[in-house]
Amino acid sequence: MATSNPTAQVRSCATMDVHRRLLNENPAYALERDEIENMTLLYQQGRGIAGPAGVTRIPVVVHVVWHTAAQNISDAQIASQVDVLNRDFRRANPDVEATPAPFLPFTADARVEFALATLDPQGAATTGIERRQTTVSAFHPDDGVKSQASGGLDAWPAASYLNIWVCPLGGGLLGYAQFPGGPIETDGVVILHSAFGTIGTAAPPFHLGRTTTHEVGHWLNLNHIWGDDGTGCSGTDNVGDTPNQGGANTGQPPFPQVSCNNGPHGDMFMNYMDYVDDTAMFMFTAGQVTRMQACLDGPRAAIGTGGGIAPASTAAMP
Repeated sequence: MATSNPTAQVRSCATMDVHRRLLNENPAYALERDEIENMTLLYQQGRGIAGPAGVTRIPVVVHVVWHTAAQNISDAQIASQVDVLNRDFRRANPDVEATPAPFLPFTADARVEFALATLDPQGAATTGIERRQTTVSAFHPDDGVKSQASGGLDAWPAASYLNIWVCPLGGGLLGYAQFPGGPIETDGVVILHSAFGTIGTAAPPFHLGRTTTHEVGHWLNLNHIWGDDGTGCSGTDNVGDTPNQGGANTGQPPFPQVSCNNGPHGDMFMNYMDYVDDTAMFMFTAGQVTRMQACLDGPRAAIGTGGGIAPASTAAMP
């Protein structure tokens, strides 16, 4: 389907741009991030407070903000994205078996499931989807899409819902997220309408819903796998079982891709937190799962504990 904002051909995520902006604008955010990272480190070392076992089920609200009719994506396209999240975060995606043999033992179930909300913040029945036509032709990572006043839609309470905004984005951007610890009124993820779900406007090479998997990974406190230091080999994603990597991989690289003296197996470019095409990313590691669980037991401990969630019998399952 033709759109006014064609999907870029190389993955681009503005999460770190948003992170740096918040660090500059909001001293409280910097302090909160330090506390979250200290708590996460204790959790990774086995010295944190153990949270609930089992699977966390997260209520999702999708805010569709559209400028042209083609961008007003269907309920079915939204459902296809929820299905992808449930497969990817439960390690139920069939393509995980394409993980190269040296890395396959590191793949893990994140123990997170997602369902469109059935109750709104006031307790009324909802589809978990709301829509607005806007005069804004393309949004940017300044969070304009997250406010009714600037042409978007306001967030639902971040303690109870994962907010996902689907909209036209400018500058070749596919999406961005806000790390835990940021302002509640802008908490959530933003996804380009043509990089969302697997049908409708979803366009190759970002047509398998993995942009949302990547951004929800950030929302659960995962970093880019190369540590966001350019190509310097000095950064870290704060996860022990992902090899040190000298920058982002794009497209569909052949295995192995060696950087930062990480041979013979090289970069774990098939990880959801790299920049490869949707067909080339299909796994989280056990270490990343520990980091996400620390987030769910810490700064996002309220999510999935009650309000907004669909009954288990009607949840989208892998």
